Amino acid sequence: MMGPVLRATLLKALVVLLCFGLVAPILVVAIASFSGDGYLKFPPETFSTRWYERFLGDYRWRSAIMNSVFIGLLTSVFSTVIGFLAAYALMRGEFRFKTVIASLLLMPVIVPHIITAVAVYFLSARMGLVGVRPWISVAHSVVALPVVLVILQSALRTVDPVLERAAMVCGCTRFGVFRRVVLPLALPGMVSAALFSFLTSFDELVISLFLAGIRSETLPVRIWNSLILEVEPTIAAVSSLLIAVTATALAIDAVIRKIRGGPMAALK
Repeated sequence: MMGPVLRATLLKALVVLLCFGLVAPILVVAIASFSGDGYLKFPPETFSTRWYERFLGDYRWRSAIMNSVFIGLLTSVFSTVIGFLAAYALMRGEFRFKTVIASLLLMPVIVPHIITAVAVYFLSARMGLVGVRPWISVAHSVVALPVVLVILQSALRTVDPVLERAAMVCGCTRFGVFRRVVLPLALPGMVSAALFSFLTSFDELVISLFLAGIRSETLPVRIWNSLILEVEPTIAAVSSLLIAVTATALAIDAVIRKIRGGPMAALK
């Protein structure tokens, strides 16, 4: 039988191997984005930033980035506000069919996105909303809401109801308790929910394919169209940008949690 030291060593080696397998494709894409060749090739024979210059210098790519950022920010606002109110009601409220309502809010995680996209498209086409960016944000909020709800329910579990009762005993109104007690304590969770909802919208392809049209082409849709028409290293540069956006959002989330966690840990 293996000793505990050997088992721990093998486990660490396995973890490192799995992590390398997950990170290796990202490194390949990042390196290929600096290729000076006229086509995708790894390893590249020459290195250059020409594909980043072409990416940032093309109006269609810049427009797709702006559309994705605008839609993602609106999605973040919509889903975070609705998700926070829903999470607070589910955590503190006592009403009939609470379990059913919670299941309905989480259902977009189970339903395939293609079904959601087709359903939203038929509704949008009848109302003339195809290509309208705020409406695309509403559609993205449908699939982002379950993520927001789970994060905020977890955040609200750390808010002791005794603190809310104590504030009310001291004369604070219900709205005052909500604004001065609940919101500050749940702020790290709200920031995390907003970041993850933004990433969900920024990377969403299927719903955007149905709703974007020509006027509001998002970055994933632009990548999809570019892959169908031509495969060039510009795609690797755009993919590296998506990876950088995701990594930045996760880093911001980690920093905010660390900053907010320090005072809370001191209080405990």
